[in-house]
Amino acid sequence: MQALTLHPSCDTGPITAVSAKIRPTEDGCEAEFVLSGGIDQIVLPEPGPSLRTDDLWKTTCFEIFWQPLGGSTYREFNLSPSGRWAAYDFDGFREGMRDAPVEAMALATAQGSANGKGELVLKAAIAAELPAPAQVALNAIVEHRDGGLQFWALAFDEGKAEFHSETCRQWKVERV
Repeated sequence: MQALTLHPSCDTGPITAVSAKIRPTEDGCEAEFVLSGGIDQIVLPEPGPSLRTDDLWKTTCFEIFWQPLGGSTYREFNLSPSGRWAAYDFDGFREGMRDAPVEAMALATAQGSANGKGELVLKAAIAAELPAPAQVALNAIVEHRDGGLQFWALAFDEGKAEFHSETCRQWKVERV
């Protein structure tokens, strides 16, 4: 697991740590995200069917950005604790956005807390064409019950939180 960093513009908030990992598979990739802290103090979308859904990033959500090493195109996955998901392809920085093909998506979420502290774990198995070697970003958006947001990533550019920035793509993936 790799620790994610809270964006400097964000309040500390109820979540005190976020970690994530990813590994390529023959069919695509598997990822895991862990939120630690005041799970009871964050907004979690209502569980629902596993459907492709837009605008998941507006509340608690996890993201993967996958860019072939040396390329300018990239793919974005949004993974909601609700079970909903989205996948988009881009030609360049926020350019040419369109739905990305996904053969299968399996999301599983587990959570537990006691005395105001706990964990939420989201595991994803994604079957989609993902070229390697690649540079990958693992991100989290956490909505607090008071409406505040926390942005977590492997790294950030200076200025506002921008998950589409290549700076966030610090994880190098190669097929074995």
